[in-house]
Amino acid sequence: MQNRFGLFIHWGLYAIPAVHEQVLARGDWNHDDYEALMHRFDPIRYDPEAWVRMARDCGMSYLCFTTKHHDGFCMWDTGQTDYNIMNTPYGKDVLKLLADACHKYGMKLSLYYSNPDWHHPNAYNALSTHQWKAKYPELTDMDAYIAFVKAQVTELLTNYGEIYTFFWDIPPHIEDKSINELVRALQPNILINNRGFDAGDFATPERSVPDGDRFPTMTEACQSVGENSWGYRAEEDYFSARHLMQSIDKIMAMGGSYLLNVGPMADGTIPTRSEQLLCRIGTWYNRTQIALENTAPAARTYSLSGGMPHIAVEKNGVTYFHFYRGLNSTAVTLLDDDIPKPCRAVLLNSGETLPIRHGTLPSKVDADTVARKQYYSIREIPVDEYPAEPLVIAVEWA
Repeated sequence: MQNRFGLFIHWGLYAIPAVHEQVLARGDWNHDDYEALMHRFDPIRYDPEAWVRMARDCGMSYLCFTTKHHDGFCMWDTGQTDYNIMNTPYGKDVLKLLADACHKYGMKLSLYYSNPDWHHPNAYNALSTHQWKAKYPELTDMDAYIAFVKAQVTELLTNYGEIYTFFWDIPPHIEDKSINELVRALQPNILINNRGFDAGDFATPERSVPDGDRFPTMTEACQSVGENSWGYRAEEDYFSARHLMQSIDKIMAMGGSYLLNVGPMADGTIPTRSEQLLCRIGTWYNRTQIALENTAPAARTYSLSGGMPHIAVEKNGVTYFHFYRGLNSTAVTLLDDDIPKPCRAVLLNSGETLPIRHGTLPSKVDADTVARKQYYSIREIPVDEYPAEPLVIAVEWA
């Protein structure tokens, strides 16, 4: 997996009450009342090409769509249950329309699938979390449910073209390697996350930024623009662009991919505040993208002045210093004894070349001796012009 920036989409019946994607359980709704939302779901303003163009303009190269969330409602033309998008007033396969848009614009398509299913009569799994609103817990039959899952996976991975990744959600704590074997048989190039019925291919930290400078395994982090919900919430509290950009910068400098989520409204449009955040982040991402994708860890460590946390990565002989929490001053000094000579430094945020000063620093060795230490200082960094952005400096060496 090349580390990439992607758009996560949580969309389903839960967009109508506009509270939370798990409103059925968290709001303690009656099943019949919730499932009746199907007869009101009519996203007449849904424009999948607009979604894809927005993602592309933000520097994103893939899109992950929630085909079925915990409520069990299916957002594609499935033959396994009537509880699906084709039986709504809209009556069209929204996944097919989205897949066509992705393929038209060269956007990779990934699919999300929830293991918990609060609608299916046999889906209750005592070993798993997120089971508290199962419709028929007394009818649990995991063999029957897994057969249902396999039939749906076959539809999803047969009818919608090439699929980039498969995102299982909520580990079932049941091992059945035959399920991911089916996934790979249907889509030989697919990558699978670690929340399914075996270990899969990649890790999925959620709403967090792990410590360290490099992920030990293939990783895709995910976060939502909203603090409270992944689906559309009318009274959402939004993360700052600064917080999200800092998270994206560190995760991707560590070698991970990053899925940033929005929840479309019931009519199919992206909330204005969500779109504004994506566009703000996209302007930064497009300026710094060369330092975020397909880099390697720096071959050496660097001692820098100021103590600001940073990650150094390399690509094509250029070192990129990611200051994911910004900088405290207008200069960065390279303090290593054996530092190579930097011949050019560019602040990717602005594209401007920064001056480099070479000098010596006096350092007391003992009471009678003064040693002089060589240093290079990258100066005149316009830190106050980018108070919300992680700063990325590209350094070329002589």
